[in-house]
Amino acid sequence: MDECHRGSAADESNWREILEYFEPAYQLGMTATPLREDNKDTYKYFGNPIYTYSLKQGIDDGFLAPYKVHRIIPDVDATGWRPEKGQMDRYGREIPDGEYGTADFGRTLAYRPRTEAVARHLTDFMKKTDRFAKTIVFCEDQEEAEEMRRILSIFNPDLVKQYPDYICRVVSEEGELGRGHLGRFQELELTTPVILTTSRLLTTGIDMPTCKNIVLYKVINSMTDFKQIIGRGTRVRSDYGKLFFTILDYTGATRLFADPAFDGEPALLTQEEIDALGTVKEGSERVVVNEDSEEFEAADESGEEYTGTLLEEEERPKRKYYVDTGDRVEILVDYEQGLDEDGNKLKVVKYNDYTAEKVRSMFTSAADLFSKWQSADERSAIIDSLLDKGISFDELAKVTGHEDADPFDLLCHVAYNSPLRTRRERAERILKGKVDFFDYFSPEAREVLNEILDKYIEFGYAQFKVPDILKVEPISQHGNVMEIASLFDGPDKLREALQDLQNLLYSVK
Repeated sequence: MDECHRGSAADESNWREILEYFEPAYQLGMTATPLREDNKDTYKYFGNPIYTYSLKQGIDDGFLAPYKVHRIIPDVDATGWRPEKGQMDRYGREIPDGEYGTADFGRTLAYRPRTEAVARHLTDFMKKTDRFAKTIVFCEDQEEAEEMRRILSIFNPDLVKQYPDYICRVVSEEGELGRGHLGRFQELELTTPVILTTSRLLTTGIDMPTCKNIVLYKVINSMTDFKQIIGRGTRVRSDYGKLFFTILDYTGATRLFADPAFDGEPALLTQEEIDALGTVKEGSERVVVNEDSEEFEAADESGEEYTGTLLEEEERPKRKYYVDTGDRVEILVDYEQGLDEDGNKLKVVKYNDYTAEKVRSMFTSAADLFSKWQSADERSAIIDSLLDKGISFDELAKVTGHEDADPFDLLCHVAYNSPLRTRRERAERILKGKVDFFDYFSPEAREVLNEILDKYIEFGYAQFKVPDILKVEPISQHGNVMEIASLFDGPDKLREALQDLQNLLYSVK
């Protein structure tokens, strides 16, 4: 059964009846979709996978195409956008006050200057590389896909005039028209369509062997969705010049590359800044070294049914606020990322100037940052905020060459030129100066804490994550997760101990 996750194997399902009918035969389920809530019955029926073949292995073996990642940050995403008092949208509705960011654009607020900047930047990128490279632009919803198609057409008047189907929208709302665009896009011998704008319809089940650019203009939080979207570009067709593909990420989905659940890494990372018109700033370019169905479904992401007839603009449900004018939007950061020489890890060229600027805009001094960093909740919020701005501690450490530094010290060093302290220095200071903290626990519990500190020294702050850290050597030798937790009088006490340990790390600047 290929794509076996698509049918639920729950006892009452029709799919289960088919499986039971063929029960005397060996049954092999094949899927590229990880275990998740809506397919757990199927995994329960077939059992744990007996064989897995990862994206990274497929790339290493030459069956799947490697890829480059181009991370682009519009300045309005980094700074946020706030309406003026009493500002009205396109339809005369007052826009609620508040700061709108990446997670809001396309969902609760359609901000045209941002879309125009991204469309121009994408156009310039293709002009520099290949204007006929098959490209898919993933937007937040069907409406935004149409807006992007229209604006891209404005920025490519020469090719749109010569090839009327140079840029097309393919969403469920398009019906047979969209199916036709998709079919021509898939054809190896046809030049156009070149750019397809979509929302979720093209995430899975569609073979696009010559697709060279995957453009992310929607927020992606699901690892499953992310893998499925990346999969649209992984086909290799050397006879048509398709040996790799490029991911252009305008919303920060590249943070998922650092997730352990992601098993294939990109081949290159670049960075550049663009202005509101999408024009690259001179001198800023640097090498930084579902629809879950193949079929078109007549429903949009909100579940509303469509008849296949395009709705007139005034008939469309107004599900968000529409801002057509505003300040010039610039591309603040644009960097490219790829695998190192061994093909194992991402490497990035420095962007410490950008990091320093962002940190100084958030905190007036190292002391101000320290006062916030001491709180676990605020520390987590700071890390999330920096990630939203495209700042990764792993990348910053590689860029500066200080991979043994604690994130707090690294930020202070880059932003305020503070002295740098290593993770080992912070850990040893606790071991020598906070003996009373460790004396509170039993000898075996102290041993666990010391081993977790050793992991922090070697790998960084992420090692405090429970229960993952309890499953690695040598900590796992103390027993399973519950047995280790019992050394601390239960899971809550264990988490409290690790939280106190982290707080002690930052008890002194």
